[in-house]
Amino acid sequence: MISTDHQLDPPERECIEPSPARSDISPPNDDTLAALAKALAHPARIKILRILSAQQTCITGDVVIELGLAQSTVSEHLRVLRQAGLVQGEIEGPRTHYCISSNGLAALKAGVASL
Repeated sequence: MISTDHQLDPPERECIEPSPARSDISPPNDDTLAALAKALAHPARIKILRILSAQQTCITGDVVIELGLAQSTVSEHLRVLRQAGLVQGEIEGPRTHYCISSNGLAALKAGVASL
C-alpha cells in the first residue's frame, strides 16, 4: 500500500499537499493497485472523495453532515481511504482536516491507465 505521512501543522494551515502531484508517477504494482481499487469499492468512499475534491479540505464533522452517516462510519471510511493513500489528514487540536492526496490519486490513475 502507499504510505502516507501524518504531520501536525499549525492551526492556520489547511490540508494541502506541499507539492503538486508528480506527472511521472509509475503505475503501482498489482497489489497496490488492488488496494487502491478496494478502497474505492464503496459508494460512501467515492462520495467522500467527491466532497473533498469540491471543498479542498474538510473536517470529519463536515463529511458526516454531507453524507448523513454516523461519525464512526465516516471515520472508518476515511481510515480506509487514508490507509490506501487516497486521502491525507492533518491533526489540528481535536479535529482532523482531510484532503485528497494528489500523489495517491495520480498513482491510481496511472495504475488504471496501465491496464
